[in-house]
Amino acid sequence: MISPTERMIAETDRAIGWMTFNNPAKLNAMSADMWAAIPAIIAHFERDPAIRVVVLKGAGEKAFISGADINRFEERRTSAEAAAQDSANMRAALAALENCTKPIIAMIRGYCLGGGLLVALHCDLRLAADNARLGIPAAKLGIAYTLAGVQKVVDLVGPAFAKEMLYTARQFNAVEAQAMGLINRAVAEGELEAFTRSYCANLAENAPLSIAAAKGVIAELLKPRADMDRAKCDALGTLCMESEDFAEGRRAFAEKRKPQFRGR
Repeated sequence: MISPTERMIAETDRAIGWMTFNNPAKLNAMSADMWAAIPAIIAHFERDPAIRVVVLKGAGEKAFISGADINRFEERRTSAEAAAQDSANMRAALAALENCTKPIIAMIRGYCLGGGLLVALHCDLRLAADNARLGIPAAKLGIAYTLAGVQKVVDLVGPAFAKEMLYTARQFNAVEAQAMGLINRAVAEGELEAFTRSYCANLAENAPLSIAAAKGVIAELLKPRADMDRAKCDALGTLCMESEDFAEGRRAFAEKRKPQFRGR
């Protein structure tokens, strides 16, 4: 696949769709064109039945995403129209990550700060190298994290840790981040990619419809009870029960072999 910008790379490797933030000279800081490219890349991976899991990573070894490209931000913030478009692009990018039915993993090396952490928070799982540094430096810049962004932090780590992150604006190491629930796994830096590939291989063996159903139901559970779409949850369960994959799973269990799921 050809990405809409050279600062974003989209690649397919068997069951994995890799999306790389390619701005290493600025520690993969997010520019307007990078935000704008994300929905198209995710849509491409969503449509490809061979892709079972999507992995996000930063180019180079120093950063996942270090935050927003402040220089480009300063250039564009003087234009109300450009600023509004940038906000719309960011919301669309985060929505694309959140609404993708396939599991999305953030593979984090080095810095994962501000807008970079916001991207990681909209992934399903976060696997980080032991040299990773995660934080929200908004209080050092005089800006505020968005309501939706703060909600994501609170959902993962609870209000006490969320306050510590936002008030102190400090960088947390991977051990701290795992202890508070901000990341799923902290892995030795040299082993991170191999660990991620193995992790993805395990996910890829499971039934895609079951994973999509779990993702959809969890998303509903995170909403206020009055806003939950119970009919959607029931429909996801019914889709799995009536699927060819469920029949294959039963046959494989009876025949004592690994099932070969096809996502239908």
